[in-house]
Amino acid sequence: MLLFHGSSRRIEQPRFGAGKMYNDYGRGFYCTEVRDMAMEWAVDRGRNGYVNAYEIDLAGLDVLNLNDGSYGILSWLAVLLENRTFDIPSGLALEAREYLLDHFLPDYQTRDIIRGYRADDSYFSFAQDFINGTISLRQLGRAMHLGKLGEQVVIKSQAAFSRLRFVNADPVDAETWYPRKSARDSAARREYLDVGRNRRERGDLYMVQILDEEMGPDDPRLR
Repeated sequence: MLLFHGSSRRIEQPRFGAGKMYNDYGRGFYCTEVRDMAMEWAVDRGRNGYVNAYEIDLAGLDVLNLNDGSYGILSWLAVLLENRTFDIPSGLALEAREYLLDHFLPDYQTRDIIRGYRADDSYFSFAQDFINGTISLRQLGRAMHLGKLGEQVVIKSQAAFSRLRFVNADPVDAETWYPRKSARDSAARREYLDVGRNRRERGDLYMVQILDEEMGPDDPRLR
């Protein structure tokens, strides 16, 4: 597999155990298979960066793919809840967090690699709206595909880090790529707030119903 990592610098040898604890899936090395996405990640307003490319041999590695159909979006959300800091302003949101962690959290800590949605600012706010009870599960699923969200591939274990082979690093110009990054986020928020396209539908499931009916990961209504 060919992976890309956007950064403010060249990273020829990613280090196991580095990185922030409060990223989507905890500490790890966050990559994507989409070069353009990594180029957006590499820059900030007025700051250039680099897109680093790596090859990795997956043979024998334990890969958790949260998007392969074996897991619903609530499993992804449970992992996010364990690692990111959420705004929990109500009793419903607190109860939702505890319930999702108790019933939907997959065994992800011991995996070599995790694949799943990435939660940039706009997508993270959509997840918060769901646990706060303001959007349905269907609306959350739709929101996660706005603005061509894409997947991230996270290198977690020492075994996986040892398989990474640096290929090259190319400079990324913020003047070109920061506006694209900003436009993607703005487009997702704009579509999300388009009430006409995102109306409640009969039969929509909200967090309060999932709690009241004690739905679990195998419940067909959650697929």
